[in-house]
Amino acid sequence: MESVEPRSSWTFVTNHARILAMILRDPEVRLRDLAASCLVTERAAQAIVGDLESAGYLTRGRHGRRNHYEVTPGTLFRHPAEGHHEIASLLNLLVDLDPPGRGPSPPADRDRDERDPGA
Repeated sequence: MESVEPRSSWTFVTNHARILAMILRDPEVRLRDLAASCLVTERAAQAIVGDLESAGYLTRGRHGRRNHYEVTPGTLFRHPAEGHHEIASLLNLLVDLDPPGRGPSPPADRDRDERDPGA
């Protein structure tokens, strides 16, 4: 059977949704980190944050030398097909996913050394 190459490299989640979820997870995340996680340039990440801010999905302020973002509660999807639904459910799903490069967190009650089963 022949290997079929995909027609394009699309994904189900847009960079706008990824960045908004990352901001919800860490309101003081750096543009550099947003860009690296989404595999885009810092300029592209900055443009996406600008899109989200101008559309009312987030607000931006300063805490010292860092940006501080706040996701606006109650915002709805932009497309008319989903426009009557809040984006909170999607964002919560994305926030609950492990960030890239991290495996699942160990259970909180695992205080003993795993090399010593008798501990």
